[in-house]
Formats: sequence, C-alpha cells, structure tokens
Amino acid sequence: MPAFEHHVFVCHNTRPAGSPRPSCTADGKSELHARLQQLCREAGLGARVRINKSGCLDQCEHGPTVVVYPEAVWYSNVRPEDAEEIVQEHLVDGRPVERLRMAEECLNTKICPHRS
Repeated sequence: MPAFEHHVFVCHNTRPAGSPRPSCTADGKSELHARLQQLCREAGLGARVRINKSGCLDQCEHGPTVVVYPEAVWYSNVRPEDAEEIVQEHLVDGRPVERLRMAEECLNTKICPHRS
C-alpha cells in the first residue's frame, strides 16, 4: 500500500466540567471526525488520506482543532459544517482553507492572546 498523502488529526480531547481550559470535544463524541472520514470516502480519498482522532494538541482555546500533515496546516474553531470545505479545497484541490487557518502567532506559544 502506498504512503498516505495526508494525515489529518482531529483533536478529540475532553476535559472535566469546570476545567480552566476548554475541550475540543466537550461531549466525548466527534461529529467533526466522523464527517471528515465520510467526506474523504465519498471523494475517493480513502487510500490516500488518513483521518485520525488525536489527544490534546494544546490549542484548546482555538478548538475544535484540526491539523493536516505533511503541510502542517492548523485549523481552528472547526465545525462539522466546515468539513466539506476542508476536504474539497485542501485535500482534493491542494489549497488550504485560509478562513479556518490558525493565526501563526498562536501556534506553539504560551503568549497567544486567546489563551487563558
């Protein structure tokens, strides 16, 4: 089997009620993950794209968070209704969805203005 062209990681982390940081998957389910998988199958990408649930990606204030490799494109505040655009624009057509991209100044930093 050939290598995957893309790995898509969907944060599936849950935190207890009252936690100081939010959860990407507050109810322990991931409609977003399921939707991305379904749309990839429908687009014929099943053998080329791997959609994975991930643990915490440490971008909780921007969640739900999705990251696409090998490009290392981080998406923030992604909703199930955004999945179709990510699959078509990014995974099929090769163009990241700019409106969903996480701000560069928020990646891998403790001083992001959105962070509590």
